Amino acid sequence: MRSTNKFVLLLLLGVALTSCVSKKKFISQTSELEAANREIVKFTTQYGECMQQLTACDQEKNSVKADLNACLSASRLREEQINDLKSQVDDLRKQRDQQVAQAGSLTQLSQDANKNMQQTLDQLAKKDQYIYLLQNAKTRADSINLALAVNLKSILPQGLADDDVEVKVDKTVVLINLSDKMLFQSGSYKLTPRAKEVLGKIATILESRPELEVMVEGYTDNVPIKNSCIDDNWDLSVKRSTSVVRVLQNDYKINPNRIIAAGRGEYNTLASNDTAEGRSTNRRTRIIIMPKIDQFYELLNPNNVPK
Repeated sequence: MRSTNKFVLLLLLGVALTSCVSKKKFISQTSELEAANREIVKFTTQYGECMQQLTACDQEKNSVKADLNACLSASRLREEQINDLKSQVDDLRKQRDQQVAQAGSLTQLSQDANKNMQQTLDQLAKKDQYIYLLQNAKTRADSINLALAVNLKSILPQGLADDDVEVKVDKTVVLINLSDKMLFQSGSYKLTPRAKEVLGKIATILESRPELEVMVEGYTDNVPIKNSCIDDNWDLSVKRSTSVVRVLQNDYKINPNRIIAAGRGEYNTLASNDTAEGRSTNRRTRIIIMPKIDQFYELLNPNNVPK
C-alpha cells in the first residue's frame, strides 16, 4: 500500500514537472512570434518607403528625359537657324560684290555727265532756297495775321452784339465783317456815331501796321433803291465804302495811299435774299487787311533768293 502511494506521488510529480517545461517553452515561442511580427511590420514599412523612393526616381527620370528631348529639339532648331544665317550671309556677300561692281561702273561716267549732274544739283539747291524763302514769308505772314486778328477780336466786340462784328483770317488776309445796322441808317451811307467809334479802334491797329493795305468793300441786299442821292445798289455800296474810307483818312489820319474803296452791290452774297434775315446778313461792310501788292511782287522776285 505504501509502495503504491509512492508510485502515485512520483507520477504526479513527473506530470507537474512536464507541465512546467511546456509552459516555459510556450512563453518563449510567443515572445519569438511577437518579435517576428515586429520585424515583419518594420520590413513592410521599409518596403513601402523603398517603393515611394522608386516611384519618385521614375518621375525624376521621366522629367530628365523630357528635358533632354527639349534640349535636343532646341539644338536642332538652333542648328537650322545657324544654317539659315549662313545662307543669308552668303547672299549678302553676293549683293555686296554686285554693288561694288556697279560702283566701279559708275566711276566710268564721262566728265560731261558729271558736269550736268552738278548743274542739276545747283538748280535744285536754288529752288530749295526759293521754296524756303516762300515758306518763311508765309510763316511770317501767318504769324502777323494771327496776332492782328487776336488784337482785333479783343477790342472790337466790346459792347457789340455777336452779329455786328466778325473777325477771321482767310489765307493771307484778315477780314472784318461789320453789320449794316451798326454802321449806317437804313438806305443811307451816312455813318452812325457808334460806327466811328468802332472804326477808331480799327484805325489804332492799322497805325501799328504801316506795311499793310486796307480794302473797304460795301455790300447790299437785292431790294432796289433809287432816290435823289442814290441811283441803285451799286451806287449805295460804293458810297458806303467811301464813307468808311473818308473817316479812316480824315478822322484817324490813315495814309490814303494804303486805302482802297470798293462797292460790290447786291452780289457776292453770304445768304439768300429771300428772307429778312438773309437780307440783313448780306447788308454789310467788309474791311480787308492785307500785305501791299508790291510786297507780293518782291516776294516772287528770284533775285531775292538768299545766296
